[in-house]
Amino acid sequence: MIFKVLYQELQEEIPVRERTKSLYVEADSVREVRKKLVDRNYNIEYIHELDEAHLNYEKETGKLKVENI
Repeated sequence: MIFKVLYQELQEEIPVRERTKSLYVEADSVREVRKKLVDRNYNIEYIHELDEAHLNYEKETGKLKVENI
């Protein structure tokens, strides 16, 4: 499964839409995504499992780049 992670780069940073970044991670569960990202010290706002339609949309826009973790 592919998950979209919305995050702030600094742990203590307050979530603000204009500074929110995203990345894509392949994992079996949300828990596994969090384990993979624990060393990056991100302030994770939301982790969203992409369904087929959303995944296709991200591919079409060219935004989909799955992180190798």
